[in-house]
Amino acid sequence: MLPIDVIAVLGKFGGYAVFVLIGIGFGVSLELAGFGDSRRLAAQFYLKDMTVLKTMFTAIIVAAILIFLSAAIGILDFSQISVTQTFLWPGIVGGLIMGVGFIVGGYCPGTSLVSVASLKIDGLFFLIGTVLGAGFFGESLPAFEDFWNSSFTERYLLSDWLGWSIGATLLAVTLMALVMFYGAEKTEEFFRTKGKGLTWSWKITKRSYLYGAAALVISASIVWIIGQPDPVRKWSLMESKYAGQLASRDVFIHPLEYVKTYNDASIKLVTLDLRPEGEFNTFHLTGSENVKPEKFLDPKFTAPLAQLPAQGVVILLADDDSVSVQAWKYLKVQGVNNVYIIENGLRGWETLFAGKTISGKNINIASPPSEVLQLFPKDAFTPKIKISTKKRSGGLCS
Repeated sequence: MLPIDVIAVLGKFGGYAVFVLIGIGFGVSLELAGFGDSRRLAAQFYLKDMTVLKTMFTAIIVAAILIFLSAAIGILDFSQISVTQTFLWPGIVGGLIMGVGFIVGGYCPGTSLVSVASLKIDGLFFLIGTVLGAGFFGESLPAFEDFWNSSFTERYLLSDWLGWSIGATLLAVTLMALVMFYGAEKTEEFFRTKGKGLTWSWKITKRSYLYGAAALVISASIVWIIGQPDPVRKWSLMESKYAGQLASRDVFIHPLEYVKTYNDASIKLVTLDLRPEGEFNTFHLTGSENVKPEKFLDPKFTAPLAQLPAQGVVILLADDDSVSVQAWKYLKVQGVNNVYIIENGLRGWETLFAGKTISGKNINIASPPSEVLQLFPKDAFTPKIKISTKKRSGGLCS
């Protein structure tokens, strides 16, 4: 199932070679589209040449349809696709600043590189300004770092904001794009004919546009009709990818490793207790949350877990391994990282710590301190938790 880890398959050299080829192809595409010319890029802001809007919207719509159609038929795991984190207000302010720079300079950072590659002097000066501006931003960041990191959402899609399904959102965006394509075409035509005695018409003059629009609408409608796979179907499609971790028991952690993780202030720990409510009320680990197993099928419940910040770890706890394993499966296929299961559940937990004392006092087994680790040999457990640290990714032109 896609996506493919190119470096894992081809090695570091082969992976980087693929990245270079993709970069060259992207640059060539921009040059062929005329994006290495600042006059053409800036003309969109004067409504005289809407090539940028039409090209970028076409790329977005086609890519979105292909991605979600691939996910719908089970050949792509969308949860593994990198989606730039949302920082709402910093993004709005940054977009306005970049827009002004785009109008004044005629380029964005990506297109300035294309311009330099085609030996344009204005592109070179813009690139120099970009480098200096990036350096100034880095040096001045402490002055507004709180704002820069504000209104943060790890993975937030338009469909999440609207409360619609991905298919419905995709169809709506496709229709909106087609309206904008039409508007862009007619705007260009208006300025080309204005004051020149030429005829301007609301009609669509190119039949190929109608065919392309029909193809996009039909494709988006198919995505809507098929829908995105639910966790049960996702597991059937992705079982081969994750089943080995269960078979080797790499996801089952010793209670002592949980104690170590629980007392590590640098880790954002989420403990989910899957036992019946009555058993949970009788005894549970401090800070744990009682969750019914069927909740793991609800995207609204699992989405915040998939959006945990760096150093986030999810621990599952149940006396029946089959219950915790099922929950683990559903979380993994919904893009939740760093998910582990406490070995042997609470029964094993109580057996391990029964009768243990520190300085002659019984320990609180619901919230054992780190000193408990000193009561056991250093090799009492094999560490299995491996935290994948998330980094803030850049945007389209970064």
